[in-house]
Amino acid sequence: MLDYKIEGGSLPVVICYPQAGQTICTQNGAMSWMSPNIEMETKGGGLGKMFSRMLSGESMFLSEYTAVGGSGMIAFASSFPGSIVPFEVSAGNSIIIQKKSFLAMEKGLELSMFFQKRLGTGFFGGEGFIMQKVSGNGIVFIEIDGYCKEYELRENETMLIDTGYLAAMTESCTMDVVPVKGAKNMFFGGDGVFHTKVTGPGKVYLQTMPAYALASAIMPYIPHGSND
Repeated sequence: MLDYKIEGGSLPVVICYPQAGQTICTQNGAMSWMSPNIEMETKGGGLGKMFSRMLSGESMFLSEYTAVGGSGMIAFASSFPGSIVPFEVSAGNSIIIQKKSFLAMEKGLELSMFFQKRLGTGFFGGEGFIMQKVSGNGIVFIEIDGYCKEYELRENETMLIDTGYLAAMTESCTMDVVPVKGAKNMFFGGDGVFHTKVTGPGKVYLQTMPAYALASAIMPYIPHGSND
């Protein structure tokens, strides 16, 4: 079992304490600080896995950090104000995460591209389309933009989510994209043309401030270059 703690409030960091021989994997550039007995090795894992990670918005290579000669310490800070959520992955309990939500995971877990079963999801899912699946056995840490709100959906219980606000869901949930009802709502409502529909049973992780939403909010206040 990996020993860790999450600190920092809205500017979080997960500090891991691997025992000798324990390995933590992350994408290139995610490590923030570490003890000197942590050894790093960069791996691709084969062309298929590298290409899959590239399509899902991650680095083609993963960095492996292993504690050597005793227990060590390594930290991974979030790249955006929000939350870091740990999830215990096991057989039959994989998690589907939004692209760029992956922060770090124990070696033994596998990060792969998640393909939606329904055609509409692929064409109209927007931020929710390209997702990743984490499977295997171990702990994965995911980044949440803003506050993380969790819901436990019952069998056949559904929830409509605005594009980009779905950060993760357990593999037992299913996902589709449905059009906004009403022509005026669709074109003048300001919430887009489609919503993501998630159906239980399973857990859903929602984020309150997707990076693109924050960028849109502050864009009017950013001074633009003058033509003078």
